[in-house]
Amino acid sequence: MRQIVLDTETTGLSPQEGHRLVELGCIEVMNHVPTGNVFHRYINPERDMPEGAFKVHGLSSEFLRDKPKFAEIAEEFLAFIAEDELVIHNAAFDMAFLNYELKLVSRPPIAARRAIDTLTIARQRFPGAQNSLDALCKRFDIDNSGRVKHGALLDAELLAEVYLELMGGRQPTLVLDASAAALSRGVAVAAERRERPVPLASRLTDAERAAHDAFIDTLGGEPLWRNLPS
Repeated sequence: MRQIVLDTETTGLSPQEGHRLVELGCIEVMNHVPTGNVFHRYINPERDMPEGAFKVHGLSSEFLRDKPKFAEIAEEFLAFIAEDELVIHNAAFDMAFLNYELKLVSRPPIAARRAIDTLTIARQRFPGAQNSLDALCKRFDIDNSGRVKHGALLDAELLAEVYLELMGGRQPTLVLDASAAALSRGVAVAAERRERPVPLASRLTDAERAAHDAFIDTLGGEPLWRNLPS
């Protein structure tokens, strides 16, 4: 099962107030485990960067000035997420920005049903507790020491680990390793193997058979190997 763990950084809290995306980070996961395939872009928001937002993620207007606009990365982004589910912490926030940007480039919105909100899942599992990304990392003993400021790709990587824990964590006894599964199939095949109707001809030469018999004679008594078919 393919899913995309996604996070964004923006110039503010609401696209209705003219705020825009400035960073987009996506992590591909298969059966809840990251594959190493990622999509990460900084985006020119085509506007100024408010001081409050800059303090959160550290992305300045100067840094973003030469970055691609969303219109330039929209097709690549849509191709990466395909039709798969999106795993997002506080999904309503990110989805609002994504669909606003898609509307500006005349693309259809992403359906809300595709989003899995890890904040909602965490609140159901830990009612009344702190369920920010940092709080969940601490609860699950996930190292987030590199998260000095928010960053879409880093936060998506942390969220992928949090999501795995929210889904029950790594359970190796429930996941068959490919080699173990192959070995299991091999054992099953061996158990069902039938005798050949016509035995294969021996590959031993007369000289090899004579040498073997001579060696057996040196053992004395009645060696077990003398009774085995040659």
